[in-house]
Formats: sequence, C-alpha cells, structure tokens
Amino acid sequence: MERNQIIISPEKIREQYVYMDKVRALLGERMQKVHYAYVETFGCQQNEADSERIMGMLENMGYTPTQDAALSDIIIVNTCAVREHAELRALSITGQFKHLKEKKKSLIIGVCGCMVSQEHRKEDIKNKYPYINFLFGTSMNWKLPEILYNSMIKQKRQYHLDCGDIGNIAEDLPIRRESGFKAWVSVMYGCNNFCTYCVVPYVRGRERSRDPERILDEIRELAKDGYREITLLGQNVNSYGKDLEIDYDFADLLEDICKIDGDFIVRFMTSHPKDASRKLIDTMARSPKIAKAFHLPLQSGSDRILKEMNRHYDRETYLSLVGYMRERMPDIAITTDIIVGFPGETEEDFEQTLDMLETVGYDNIYSFIYSKRRGTKASLMEDQIPEEIKKERFARMIEKQSAISSGKNSVYLGSVQKVLVEGRSKTDPDKLTGRNEKNRLVHFVGDDSLIGKFANVRITEAETFSLSGELEK
Repeated sequence: MERNQIIISPEKIREQYVYMDKVRALLGERMQKVHYAYVETFGCQQNEADSERIMGMLENMGYTPTQDAALSDIIIVNTCAVREHAELRALSITGQFKHLKEKKKSLIIGVCGCMVSQEHRKEDIKNKYPYINFLFGTSMNWKLPEILYNSMIKQKRQYHLDCGDIGNIAEDLPIRRESGFKAWVSVMYGCNNFCTYCVVPYVRGRERSRDPERILDEIRELAKDGYREITLLGQNVNSYGKDLEIDYDFADLLEDICKIDGDFIVRFMTSHPKDASRKLIDTMARSPKIAKAFHLPLQSGSDRILKEMNRHYDRETYLSLVGYMRERMPDIAITTDIIVGFPGETEEDFEQTLDMLETVGYDNIYSFIYSKRRGTKASLMEDQIPEEIKKERFARMIEKQSAISSGKNSVYLGSVQKVLVEGRSKTDPDKLTGRNEKNRLVHFVGDDSLIGKFANVRITEAETFSLSGELEK
C-alpha cells in the first residue's frame, strides 16, 4: 500500500476548514445565540479519541459542547461493533433521541463509528431510523464538516461509508480533549491480523502508521501544556512502523517520546503477543517515564482454540514473553483480554484458560462472553457454545480472577503510591480517586486542588479491584 494512498492531503484538510467556516456562517444566520453539540461514545479508547476530534471540529464550527442531549442542536453517536451488546445499546440510545427530534425539528442527528461501517447496519439505520440525518464510517471522520454542511443545505440524508480497505490518516484537525491532564494519542490505525472472531479489520481498515515526527510534535505540545499521562493508541501498537518507509518501530517511538521534557507517564494499548518484541520490553525496563504495566491479550489458554482464533502464538510463546517481562521488570503489572465460549471450546480448553490465570498471575483481566460477529469466520463455525454454558464459565473465571486480583492488591498495604488524581470517586464523593503507575484505582480523602496532579498516598486498605489510603503530607 502506497503511503500517498492513506495520507489525506493538506489541500483536502484545508477544504474541511472551509466547510467549517460555512457551517459557522449558517449557524450565525439563526436567531439563537448558542448552538449546542452532544457526542455519545461507545467502545474503546480509539473511539474516545475519535470523539475528541469530532467535538473539536464541531466546536470549530460554532457549536458549544454540552453533556445534556436535551439541549443539543446536533447529536452524534459514535458506535462500536466489537460485540453485539455494544451495537444494540448504541441503537437503543439512538432510538431514544427520536423524541428529542419530535420536540425540536431542527435537531441534527448523526451516527458514526465502527457499527455503521458494516453494510447491514447501514441498511438497518436507513430503513428503521428515518430521523437520522447522516452516517459516516471510521475513515470518513475527517469529512464531518463537509457532511454536516451538505446535510444542512440539501436537507437530504447523507451516507458516507468507508472507502474500501485503504483507510486514511488525517492530520491537522482540531481536537477538544475531555481531560486537561490525561490524553489519548493515536499512533496508528487499523489491523492486519484478521482474528476469526473480530470485525476490526473490516470496519477500521488495514494497518497504517502516523509519521513519527507528527506524533512527537503532538506529545511535545501536550507535555508543554502540563499533561501528566499520555496513552498511545492503536489496534496493535506493536505493529507500528511496519508500513513506514524508514527503519523505525514502536520501541524506537517510545524511546524518542521519553526524551521529551516534562513530568508525565506513558502508557500504550493494545499489544498483540505475536509482535511484542524483547526490544520493546527492554525499552520499557530502562525508561522511567513508561508505566510498568503491560496489557497483553491472551484470549484463550488453549493452543487448539488459539489456532482456531488465528492468533499466531501458543501458550509456550506467550509464557516466554511474560517470563522475559518479569525478568526485566519483576514488579510489572500484566493485564489481559479473554474470550469465554469461543465456538468449539471444550471444558478442557476452558480449564487451560483458567490455568493460565494462575500461571501468569494477572493483575486484572477483561473477560468477555463470545459474541458472534457477522462477516467473521468464527460466526460460521460449527459447535457454537450454548449461552448457559458460556455464562457459567464466565462466572467461574471471574471468581478465580477476583481471588488473584485481591491477593495482588494486598501487596500494596503500607506502601506509598504515586497517584495521578483524576477526580471525585463515583462511589464515594467524599474521596478523591486516581491511578498509580500500575493502573490500580486508589481512593483517598483530599482537596479538589489535587485533581490533575500527582499525589503520594499511603495504602491502608486493599480490596479486590481498588486500594484506599491516606494522603502523605
């Protein structure tokens, strides 16, 4: 794939700024003083990053961000397609916006993201949700100003799905970050792996890496603005650089990021075990700015199931990688993703997955009941597992991991942890909450002036999924 096929030209980006000006002018012709925009986001961190760019463009077009959909003059729903539950929830929320449009005929509603990059979902929305003004796929985010302007002028529904499997990289568009101290930075897009259960390559396209200097410039600005945590995003960050015309990989990028001045920590997600190199682990080990936390999706502990999933590694390879991580960083926190109930999974296969929980000793897991995804190979496989068996296995897994996580957390008792304070706890508003380097949730009593800063907290209580402590004076 030629690089010039996936980089949106500066001329085309400038065109979008022209459309932003046109939309702003249209809003200025209307009587109301403030025009509100609401973005509802489903799915992964990449979707959150996409929504920040969407809101940045909307703000540049004259809209004021709001958290109240009922106030809105435009609503955009950014959808996920990884699991059916996420799709159904997005459709349900979108359906609830119908009554808002009945009250305010001028309300504009758009739907974007991974879900609408599937042809059958586009048809569902086209036929069952006639009040939706426009749809656009993941590779069309950058064209939002043009899509919105045409929708306002032509008064006709707009459908802008993805341009084949090329995908794109669009630079120099406005971003409105949700946080003033934590930032998402996309380093690459798409995926080449085609795991048999996953729709990502079909809805986000093939792998394409951003230019390293573009990434470094963005992070320099974030560091200069006082951001304390920067998370690098990609469907498979370990593949970063493979499509570049220079000898430069993800470990090289991390090393250059760590040379940037500033008091910040670096995280990244998500890694594929087949591409996680010793060079990457060595870079983490010697770089104090990189959080000693690694998310390494396993998906299954059974070699047979891993092969059916098209994962390109086995238990031995995975455990060798974990072993080297712990050799270089003995206190590293390791988390993972696991799918329960993949087609053909036997009790023996599942027991091998349970065995991996103890063998690796994960700090936490993100486990999911297998969801059949239309268009994937796994959806056509025989021996689909009954729901009751999947749910029973899922419950057993959660019970086992809860005991492991609880034991991992107890090690922190009495220690002092450097915590990036994120805000008030949702479960106990009298306390602040934040995360330490290992991504452990920490609650403590403190003043709001600490939000967005690092604080030292002595741990006095360890629960299964969080820690509590006292602020060190």
